[in-house]
Amino acid sequence: MKIEHVHFYVEDAKAWRDWFVSTLGFEAVDDYMLPPYPLDYENDNHTCTQVVKSGSICFVLSSPLLPNSPVAEFLRHHPPGVADVAFTVEDIQDIQERAYNYGAKILQPISEYYWNGIYTQFTKIKAWGSLSHTLIETHLRTANHEPRTLVNIDHIVLNVPTGELDNAVTWYEKILDFQPQQSFNIQTENSGLHSRVMISRCGGVQLPINQPATGNSQIQEFLDFNQGAGIQHIALSSSNLLETISLFRSRNLPFLVVPPTYYSKLVTRPGFPLSPSEIDSLTQQEILVDFREDNPGALLLQIFTQPIFGQPTFFFEFIERRNLAKGFGEGNFRALFEAIEREQLKRALE
Repeated sequence: MKIEHVHFYVEDAKAWRDWFVSTLGFEAVDDYMLPPYPLDYENDNHTCTQVVKSGSICFVLSSPLLPNSPVAEFLRHHPPGVADVAFTVEDIQDIQERAYNYGAKILQPISEYYWNGIYTQFTKIKAWGSLSHTLIETHLRTANHEPRTLVNIDHIVLNVPTGELDNAVTWYEKILDFQPQQSFNIQTENSGLHSRVMISRCGGVQLPINQPATGNSQIQEFLDFNQGAGIQHIALSSSNLLETISLFRSRNLPFLVVPPTYYSKLVTRPGFPLSPSEIDSLTQQEILVDFREDNPGALLLQIFTQPIFGQPTFFFEFIERRNLAKGFGEGNFRALFEAIEREQLKRALE
């Protein structure tokens, strides 16, 4: 299983296409064939759809042209954000049968289409909140575009309301055969969250699922502004995060602020593996660093943007995994939570 594409519903698809191209270095794609639902992308006049790619990352951007567009209906209930995450799968019949037996809502029964001689089957199931999952089984794959600044999707994070974490974990276990990988319980002086990291059996998809641990948690703030469960952020991989972030900062992409105390504490950790010049460069770019003391060479580098759609909902993470670093470090997980919490407190004072 892999992530085939992520579908954003936005207010102006062409403007966001241009933003992805000019700010994040994506390429606009004109010949990308999508399953012909929930919109007839080629023929319907009520929706504008654009596609951008970078490496194996594919984002579909749709906006309404008329009030009867499904995108318009989505935006009447939610801010712009992720409406669908599509997975490539090996046995679509088996997954749909499991989904049906488990009681999941089938939004689109298995259908098929041909494009450039490629035979593809697809289905669509309702997930959490207004999120859906498109499942695609194809017997020939089109080649990826040449790798660019960003090369693939590392993970996607789902936020769910209080009390729904266990149900969401079970749903992904029963229907998509995801397995639990890690658990986190983060508590600061002000708020907290509970998180379970799920991973597909083949390891190709990582899905952390969060729920608020307190009523004032930034997870709860997301749920309030999003009007329900949804995708909070997507992590995009870079092979050289320092160069990538330096480039993005030159294009005025805003990031969450990391306090200097984070780095002063970091260098005191046993086994800290970076040289003074390396940590100076990471400090300058405000990139988070995590490692395990038993394997300090496997570094996890992460940084997070401010919310991109204006409201405190969806944002991007950029990540570099050095020397096959796996999973997620609790230090970075906590640092992210605290960074978002600081922004939340700023908004409360405005």
